[in-house]
Amino acid sequence: MRVDQFDFELPQELIATHPVEPRDAARLLVVDGEGALQHRSFYELPDLLEPGDLLVVNDTRVIPARLSGKKGEGRVEVTLVTPLDNERWRALGKPGRKLTPGTMIAFAEGFSATVVEKGERGEIILSFETAGRSLVDLLDAHGAMPLPPYIKRKDGPDPADRHDYQTVYAAHPGAVAAPTAGLHFTEELFGRLEERGIETAHVTLHVGLGTFQPMQAEDTRDHVMHAEWGRVSADVAAKVNDVRQAGGRIIAVGTTSVRLLESAADEDEIVQPFEGETDIFITPGYRFRAIDRMITNFHLPKSTLFMLVCAFSGIDVMKQAYGEAVAQRYRFYSYGDACLLECRA
Repeated sequence: MRVDQFDFELPQELIATHPVEPRDAARLLVVDGEGALQHRSFYELPDLLEPGDLLVVNDTRVIPARLSGKKGEGRVEVTLVTPLDNERWRALGKPGRKLTPGTMIAFAEGFSATVVEKGERGEIILSFETAGRSLVDLLDAHGAMPLPPYIKRKDGPDPADRHDYQTVYAAHPGAVAAPTAGLHFTEELFGRLEERGIETAHVTLHVGLGTFQPMQAEDTRDHVMHAEWGRVSADVAAKVNDVRQAGGRIIAVGTTSVRLLESAADEDEIVQPFEGETDIFITPGYRFRAIDRMITNFHLPKSTLFMLVCAFSGIDVMKQAYGEAVAQRYRFYSYGDACLLECRA
């Protein structure tokens, strides 16, 4: 399919730079299987679901993957992308022209990295020296949250991002981008969902920066997705299958949960235990095998995420819904509002 089929007008000012408070005060656009729209609040989610439904959330934890360091007297910034082993990470760095193999970058005393390889697209591979300390602990001490490049602020990073850009149920460190649909949930909201008989299951997909990369191809067939590591436990797979067998619905929280569950589902629509990398790319024409509804934020034009929601609810329906969201001044992207989608009728 042509990538320009997924384009639409999005005023820059609708890209949210900070979240609303409290988290569940975000607006929620409900889109049913025939394209009918409702304007609701995320706080109302329990009223929009049914007892016996199952929410599936991605419990990855975002690491402070953006680091500032020194190369001699010059300043360098790197953003970690993918772990290769205990010491090496694929990363993006700037200024890229100065980061040649053999370059050493100092971040703090006893915390440095050496560029061991440079890729054709400008990415680098870093080998870290941590003086025997945990890299995760050093990132917590010296790193910053890797907010998407679309969040532009005059004052730069905000210390509140350490809290804001993390779900309340984040558990397993490894993501360099947040599963942002989950940012709207609070402990109090989970309590109300449980009271209504709506359960929650946890999967893990370590989100990579590939989710932010703009499409370079003109046709979706020419786009290559970045692989991301994920896990669906045997218990969660069995829970998903049991709920569907009993007539309940599976509501995936975020496109990351969607992609992981669909990677784990077989041709008979049975979710199997899964652990490993997935580079699944979902575009219109895909047959969904594991989910019935989806909660997701509003995505950018021509992004792989907008293509996924168009595959789920239909291109015409989603363009109409996004047009309404723009007209009603919904807030877009990572810190923005959300929608609840039903699979197209």
